Amino acid sequence: MTTPVVTRIAPSPTGTMHIGTARTALFNWLFARRHGGQFLLRIEDTDRARSTPEATETILKGLEWLGLDHDGTPVSQFAQAARHAEVAQAMLANGTAYKCFSTQAEIEAFREEARAAGTSTLFRSPWRDADPATHPDAPFVIRLKAPRAGETVIADAVQGDVTFRNDQLDDMVLLRSDGTPTYMLAVVVDDHDMGITHVIRGDDHLNNAARQAQIFDAMGWAQPVWAHIPLIHGADGKKLSKRHGATGVEEYAAMGFPARALRNYLARLGWAHGDAEYFTDAEARAWFDLEGIGRAPARLDLKKLENLSGQHLSAMEDAEILAAVQDWTARTGAPAVEADRLLPAIGIVKEASRTLPQIVERAHFALTDRPVTPDEKAAKALDTVSRGILKELTPHLQTASWTRDVLEGVVGDLAGSKGLGLGKLAAPLRAALAGRTATPSVFDMMLVLGRDETLARLDDVARDDG
Repeated sequence: MTTPVVTRIAPSPTGTMHIGTARTALFNWLFARRHGGQFLLRIEDTDRARSTPEATETILKGLEWLGLDHDGTPVSQFAQAARHAEVAQAMLANGTAYKCFSTQAEIEAFREEARAAGTSTLFRSPWRDADPATHPDAPFVIRLKAPRAGETVIADAVQGDVTFRNDQLDDMVLLRSDGTPTYMLAVVVDDHDMGITHVIRGDDHLNNAARQAQIFDAMGWAQPVWAHIPLIHGADGKKLSKRHGATGVEEYAAMGFPARALRNYLARLGWAHGDAEYFTDAEARAWFDLEGIGRAPARLDLKKLENLSGQHLSAMEDAEILAAVQDWTARTGAPAVEADRLLPAIGIVKEASRTLPQIVERAHFALTDRPVTPDEKAAKALDTVSRGILKELTPHLQTASWTRDVLEGVVGDLAGSKGLGLGKLAAPLRAALAGRTATPSVFDMMLVLGRDETLARLDDVARDDG
């Protein structure tokens, strides 16, 4: 591309960071990073009644957790209000906008009459072509003098050419009577001033594009490349809402999905690169293009996310998982973990885990203190006979080399001498070492715990027997 790519994400700080906003941010970030461009952040905080600093902080933290770094300082749309008004005045001066003195009561009366007559309720201002000499000394709004004939065509990189009849579009308000800009004007001015080359956003904004394109044209500004992406739906095919479960980024972070897994999953919601399901960040940045985005709504599937999360945990370095677990416990208020205990156990539990809480749960054996208290099911494996065999095993382990092959041999030999299969001895060993029946391999646990801790836990069992 000859022009440097500049994309943006422009969330409203009125609540949580929706997973759909996160997916839009990801698409913009991937596209910018692939082309060596910029990914900018604009906070659309013009709704002063609902915008809060806390919501803005939630957005910033959500992007940070997702690993979507933005370039430059975030732009406050509200802070640009004077610039927006300046553009409205420029349009007034160049004849592409006009002052409208119609009151709300007059507009509503017109619409009521139109509804009663069965005609179009599209308001046509009587002030559009009025002689300025006839203007009253009264409050007014500034409206766009939109073309009434022909068509406005949005050449959309995802949806294809989308055509709007100009006679179906009204002269929208650009500046309210109190001098504040409308959303439509503010978005266009900000996109132009920020140098946005590609507007990648949800297809619920497609109708807005027609109106915004008219403002670009009225100012003689080049339109950005439009790319309206499909919304995310629930499994039932309806627009995603709280009835489908988690909708906010922080909820997925609290559920313990690694950020890289969520990035992978969100990238696949509405975009594809061949048959690839699992891919790294580097691959996503190298592959992402607008051509790969489909038009059909994407469906959120938690099972697929869990599967991808498991694959990413398996591929992650143990130290990276430890850092993610520590972030998760701090984020959720879950009990902190001792890093020097958890880290050695991560390698043997990550293959079977799909979330960070599962990592902690499966590493319970390494995090628990002596004496290990077996749960009800594990306690049944520690009958008198089993305790006796474990007591007999202890001296063999005291002199054994602490390697997996040797440990398997020692335990196997003792089991064989008793006429038992290895599995018969594994159950009481799990109970003694972890206090549970569902654990990693007993030999993996012994290697993680080390000789002294393993023997101490077996000795605790023997003491309980006698």
